[in-house]
Amino acid sequence: MTTQEVANKLVELCSQGKFKDAVQALYGQDVVSVEASAPPGGSRESAGLDAVVGKGEWWEANHEVHGFKLEGPLVAGNHFCVRFTIDVTFKPTSRRHTMDELAVYEVKDGKVVREEFFYSVD
Repeated sequence: MTTQEVANKLVELCSQGKFKDAVQALYGQDVVSVEASAPPGGSRESAGLDAVVGKGEWWEANHEVHGFKLEGPLVAGNHFCVRFTIDVTFKPTSRRHTMDELAVYEVKDGKVVREEFFYSVD
């Protein structure tokens, strides 16, 4: 798949709320995921498909999503970005807020090999 095809498929799946399906279908085994900040007790960086899947499972278990919107993708060479706006409650604190997040992805050999998320941490 080209970078544009990977980007389009990721946006299609995520728009349907199929985030886990997007990871399983589009990410390489050696993918690296970098967050803007570390989750409680965790690291900013997750390496390998199993670690990225585990990070997603932690996120789902600790957040209640009330709604979300995606913008993009915007493709440049072997990179693309997607803007996520997510109305979410962090379950441990019951804090509800709107996340405004920019995700930048790198594609190699038809698979996402790196993702990095940019958002304000307050």
